[in-house]
Amino acid sequence: MGAEELASVVVAEKEAPPPPPLVIGLQPSALVDHVARVDWALLHSIPGERGGSQQVGFDDLKHILNEVNSHILPSPEDLSPVRTMAGGSVANTIRGLAAGLGISCGIVGACGDDEQGCMFVHNMSSNGVSISRLRVKKGPTGQCVCLVDALGNRTMRPCLSTAVKLQADELSQEDFRGSKWLALRYGYYNLELIRAAIRLAKQEGTAVSLDLASFEMVRNFRSHLLEILKSGQIDLCFANEDEARELMRGEPNSDPESALGFLSRHCKWAVVTLGSKGSIAKHGKEIVRVPAIGEARAIDATGAGDLFASGFLYGMIRGLSLEDCCKVGSCSGGSVIRALGGEVRLENWQWMYKELLAQGLPLPDLTDDSTILTKSEKMTT
Repeated sequence: MGAEELASVVVAEKEAPPPPPLVIGLQPSALVDHVARVDWALLHSIPGERGGSQQVGFDDLKHILNEVNSHILPSPEDLSPVRTMAGGSVANTIRGLAAGLGISCGIVGACGDDEQGCMFVHNMSSNGVSISRLRVKKGPTGQCVCLVDALGNRTMRPCLSTAVKLQADELSQEDFRGSKWLALRYGYYNLELIRAAIRLAKQEGTAVSLDLASFEMVRNFRSHLLEILKSGQIDLCFANEDEARELMRGEPNSDPESALGFLSRHCKWAVVTLGSKGSIAKHGKEIVRVPAIGEARAIDATGAGDLFASGFLYGMIRGLSLEDCCKVGSCSGGSVIRALGGEVRLENWQWMYKELLAQGLPLPDLTDDSTILTKSEKMTT
């Protein structure tokens, strides 16, 4: 797919747009992930803390990618040492919702007119995500190298400094009209855009879900995050254990329960994911603690929180209880860690459907031409 064909694909969907998606994801810059399992030597040699996400320049990105092949950990399940796919937290969440959970989704943002932009558009549209709100711009698409260690923990180094990006004044109420949820990821470098998106979404009666992004983002730009949270306009907030700890830094208690209490004072629903220990969530006076579901088989933690959010939002849209929302989130989050990258493979969607059935949770209503499986096929696998 060349640049002209890329533009024509987006234009074609705009000319014959589908009904408004239930969930809109805001990702200012399209992103392509390069995911590889690597040894400790490479992780020790790159700048920044292991386990988090820190932006790098294009030269640093090229250097890391050049070094990857010399530090690959062999895996019998992955014939290719590096998997490349559309990435970004929000993209992972809405792709999971659309492809595996049957929820109509769209993405609003910008992608470049390059090879990576073509790959992003193809990957998202082939997984059922509407791209009619995606702006194609002249310039490069963002890239991220995701390094996975022997324990399945991921270290991410995104390169977005030269990537094309959606600007706040390019948003309109039409981007959110008819949608029930807007999925956001906190980012200091996108504050103006995030605030504009929240304002426009609220004008359309769209609920807002916010992911706290990374412990570095919370640590370094906590005051701006607190301003957004205390605005009262965030309906649902997701934090992992590390982000929760940074959010409560300097407070008498910095445990996940304290973070959950803090978030619930400002958001209608608050969720803190605890990795292999499951999750805790609060809505009003109700608090639930849900253990991780299914056998532990963590190949790569990339996208675990993103796909947990997919499952939780699916539960919200289906009207499930707070506990069942967490259970679906545990199943969907568990599906993505069973292989490299933030995109769930077919066999792992099948694993998730079996877990949903075992928990007595509702299976998604997928169409007959779904890229995953029809409901009747899932029932017999």
